[in-house]
Amino acid sequence: YLLYDDPRLVGEMMEYLGDFFVEVLRRALQEVRIDFAMFWEDMCYKTGPLLSPAMFRTYMLPQYRKVTRCLADNGVELSWVDCDGNIEALLPLWVEGGVQGFYPLEVAAGMDPVKLRRQYGRSIVMWGGVDKRALAEGPAAIDRELARLAPVAAEGGFIPLVDHGVPDDVPYAHYLYYLEQRKRLWGGPT
Repeated sequence: YLLYDDPRLVGEMMEYLGDFFVEVLRRALQEVRIDFAMFWEDMCYKTGPLLSPAMFRTYMLPQYRKVTRCLADNGVELSWVDCDGNIEALLPLWVEGGVQGFYPLEVAAGMDPVKLRRQYGRSIVMWGGVDKRALAEGPAAIDRELARLAPVAAEGGFIPLVDHGVPDDVPYAHYLYYLEQRKRLWGGPT
């Protein structure tokens, strides 16, 4: 309710957090080589964000810019956001704020790496996007899911992984099958 009842306080809190993160990062960046940064937001649900894109633009976008600029100025080339649900309404704002990577691309919430690649090209990188429900169904569904994602994975900039934790209704044999098929298609360790 604070976004409506006291927007000035929300703005102050967000600015404080942005400044705080930059100060913490400055020390870390002096002492450690950081390969990438990851933000955990979980601010979306199945049909969209929990706050409007306008509110994100007002309160969060300036802070994202501040933090990602600090990271980039110190050699961190890639910033990721981990956000469940349907992130489509916020994704362009994250990009504007300096974020290039997105995870988990939850298929049950309508997220589709194929569609995102058509929309954003190689300007974003993705991680996830394998529908966990296919793993529960078995080998034929797993094969269809991996075939759906194969063209995007072949282009690069996309790591096909289960779109979040593997649920307990996935038999171990199905999970092993998924790992073997993924390895067969794209190589590397399972």
